[in-house]
Amino acid sequence: MAARLSAAQLAEAPGLAERADAARLRVAPLAGADAESYGRVLDAYREPDPKTRTVRIRDALSGAADVPLAVAEIGNEVAGIAAKLVEEGNPNLEGDAMTAVLLADAGVRAAAALAEINLSSANVKDDRLSRANELVEKTAATARRARGEDGRR
Repeated sequence: MAARLSAAQLAEAPGLAERADAARLRVAPLAGADAESYGRVLDAYREPDPKTRTVRIRDALSGAADVPLAVAEIGNEVAGIAAKLVEEGNPNLEGDAMTAVLLADAGVRAAAALAEINLSSANVKDDRLSRANELVEKTAATARRARGEDGRR
């Protein structure tokens, strides 16, 4: 909404609105994917053979980390879009855009925490945890910028 109503202030507003819509379409199916991955974790815990159960749990938890990581990626993108609207969009919608920045920041933090829990529980060491932490830091920096805490506003 903030992007659609910011065309007079920001030439790239229509493109930002398209990007926001595309992000919404990418994130919506992730709720179902998250439920499916959690179902695989529950199934793995029911495996009767202890050795097989351990492997299945590890694999299921590792796979379950991918969904929140995808959510964090999208949340970071949304924060960037919304921050641009806070800075240059319709001033009457600055509060709406700031709310989007803050919600995206919280969503990225929550998603990264879930990915970390799953990866730690699976005892998996790969680059996904560092990517999750990178997204948290990047989104937090975007939120600080939008709030004017970096001296730019």
